Amino acid sequence: MDLDAFRRLLTPDGRRALEAAAETVGGDPVAAVTRLRKTFDAGLTSAALTQAALRHRAREKFGADAALMYFTPDGLEQATRREVADHRARRIAPGSRVADACCGIGGDLLALVRAGCTVEAVDADPLTAAVARANADALGFGDRVSVRTADAATVDPAAFDVLFADPARRSARGRTFDPMAYSPAWPEILRMVAGAESACLKVAPGIPYEFIPAGAEAEWVSYRGEVKEAVIWSGALAGPVERRATMLPAGTTLTPDPELGRAGTGPVGRYLYEPDGAAIRAHLVAEVAALVGGRLLDPQIAYITGDAPVETPWASRYEVHEVLPFSLKRLRAALRERGAGNVTIKKRGSAVDVERLRKDLRLSGDKSLTVVLTRIGDRPFALICSSHQAF
Repeated sequence: MDLDAFRRLLTPDGRRALEAAAETVGGDPVAAVTRLRKTFDAGLTSAALTQAALRHRAREKFGADAALMYFTPDGLEQATRREVADHRARRIAPGSRVADACCGIGGDLLALVRAGCTVEAVDADPLTAAVARANADALGFGDRVSVRTADAATVDPAAFDVLFADPARRSARGRTFDPMAYSPAWPEILRMVAGAESACLKVAPGIPYEFIPAGAEAEWVSYRGEVKEAVIWSGALAGPVERRATMLPAGTTLTPDPELGRAGTGPVGRYLYEPDGAAIRAHLVAEVAALVGGRLLDPQIAYITGDAPVETPWASRYEVHEVLPFSLKRLRAALRERGAGNVTIKKRGSAVDVERLRKDLRLSGDKSLTVVLTRIGDRPFALICSSHQAF
């Protein structure tokens, strides 16, 4: 979809085409095209059907708002889900003037406006900027949002209360994990942050620690067990700790305990605990181990073991039934003896190909078990566990 095709969707004819396209989602695509072509030309039909499909997919991230919003395929993929964006926006004081330096389709600016901010946004791509503007209008926020097509470098951070930036993390080769390959690149982002009173940077969860500016706070956020993003808070928005983990939708937060050292290690106990990914990314595994009274299996791997069934939102718990030095033959025999047919395979610190292992096990029982593949010292092990419990 190009800019002209998108603008047609905003016309009365475009809105009618979108309404008709929405009724065809999930049906026969050939029949959908045939139906719309009776009323609309080929270009508008194509744009409306594409947009209707994107709106349907977007419901997972944006809920009911998706039916009113506009998307591009890349913009939807990169957009923050609403619960995560709203959590982030609540930390910014209502009434703040925010510069959104890389606004994308506008998911984050919508959260900022809902939190009481006014937003001036830019995006280097004309189509993406137009979509962001349309989304602000569609949800009734147009009077508190301005969007223009411009490079992030044109934004003067000193003119705003808060700089928000979500640099693009995709290139022609696909997703990039190197901050130096972000757009804008990391040095340009840091230049902008240095000129801002306060800043909020949304970055990839795997950002290397050495890229986090001195004096900033890094927050890793997970949603229903999946790590979604890291956020770097600087200036007046930085909190009293250098790092934290946050779990949504509960909003539970974990921060470093200055009284704790590194977690101890010890033998496999009756229970295995897998910390939430945000806690792992934030280097808070020792804090989780303390919560469950546990110890690490290996000092380099984030699996915790313990002797008591402790409930915590910060870890999934597994009951350990058997510990085996890894061998396909021995693992298959042990699982068959236990009547396993459905096996969840998890791994950390293991080089085993999970999909190939799943095929090679050739199980036919009726019980469900979990196999955890890991390394203890320099030896690979398999732990046969009961189905995990997540609190």
